[in-house]
Amino acid sequence: MSPSSLYKTVARAEAVTWALLIIAMILKYGFKVGDWPVSIAGFVHGFVFLSYIATAVLVGMNQRWRKRLILGAAGTAFVPFLTIPFDKWLERKSKLEGDWRTDATDHPGDKSWLDTLMRWLVARPVLTFIIFFVVIVGVFSSMLVMGPPGGGS
Repeated sequence: MSPSSLYKTVARAEAVTWALLIIAMILKYGFKVGDWPVSIAGFVHGFVFLSYIATAVLVGMNQRWRKRLILGAAGTAFVPFLTIPFDKWLERKSKLEGDWRTDATDHPGDKSWLDTLMRWLVARPVLTFIIFFVVIVGVFSSMLVMGPPGGGS
């Protein structure tokens, strides 16, 4: 899977889970069906939300985006459906072109420890998936223990 296809897939999944969460909130507050729709949709959205942020950082580093653009990409997850137009903007600006960078080049950034780590990770996609999954589950679990945003239902 290319950086572009990974980013686009997770960006779309993030937008879909926003829709699910909004529908769940309408069911809960508009139709008084209880907390269960928000519990389920919130769980799915939270996991995909964190996955999108991790994907934006990894793809941004691979594509050599500026830090500000990486932060902007991660920030689009906070606004419902913004990942889709941002993805289209990235495509128009050719920011998603290219393959995974697994080998060092003469580029000055390839000498940093962070870029070395990124190349090591993308050269091992299955291990990277497992590492990211474990980290996301850890962050997600910590957030579940802290409770929902706003402190209640």
